[in-house]
Amino acid sequence: MSTRKQLKALVEARRGVIVPGAFNALSAKVVEDLGFEAIYVTGAGVTNMWFGMPDQGFMGLAEIADHTARIRDTVNVPLLVDADTGFGNALNVYHTVRTLERAGADCIQLEDQVAPKRCGHFNGKDVISIEEAVSKIKAAVDARRDPDLLIMARTDAAAVHGFEAAVERAQLFAEAGADILFVEAVTKAEEVRALPQRLDRPQLMNMVIGGKTPIFNATELAGLGYGIVLYANAALQGAVMGMQKALTVLRDEREVTEAGGLVTPFAERQRLVGKPHWDALDKRYS
Repeated sequence: MSTRKQLKALVEARRGVIVPGAFNALSAKVVEDLGFEAIYVTGAGVTNMWFGMPDQGFMGLAEIADHTARIRDTVNVPLLVDADTGFGNALNVYHTVRTLERAGADCIQLEDQVAPKRCGHFNGKDVISIEEAVSKIKAAVDARRDPDLLIMARTDAAAVHGFEAAVERAQLFAEAGADILFVEAVTKAEEVRALPQRLDRPQLMNMVIGGKTPIFNATELAGLGYGIVLYANAALQGAVMGMQKALTVLRDEREVTEAGGLVTPFAERQRLVGKPHWDALDKRYS
């Protein structure tokens, strides 16, 4: 079964599959190695880890396409790819979908913020008109070459116009052909519980550690009927803390060892990047 068909089955099962975010190929390898069934290629993570900048619209199509292609070459699980606003108008969205489909995306996420967008859990967001947002989703649906490629429509309208307006937008996105709905940054537990009852299409719930949405256990979200439970930057936040801890010890004690439990052993690092496979190829071709 193709990764796109795998993802479609996962989403439609509505069992709250946990999807961690990856910000580069190695983080994607770690996610897959730990047994997760799909990976989210995170725009915030790429912006933070590659540019050292906040998630405020600095990433472009070329960067996310390059990361998607590298991750696609590295792992065999489905990839959901964060395409921000589609990097322009409906025509840009059309081009974005073509580009990311070619790069290996199995699902492409598009949102309705005004450009330059902001992290969904930042203040100061705004959204485009309903008419323009719907047109962009229609363009995304029309652009895909493979009918198994999924389009995920995200709305940030809850922060601007309220919960009911966000639900209305999500319903219109479904009518425009979106396969997965993503109502971002709801702030009340009752709103999290209500969404699967208000919208028929499979949905994603975003668990941002330290963000505006109350954290729910993934088992509870599965019981509510969510298809995907996204932890877009848990790996990033864990990696930053790990670096800070290891480097603090190095600064203060002037050495770091494997025995200290702060760093991944050298051999484990080589296993994750596939050194045995490359050694076998080297032997075969020598």
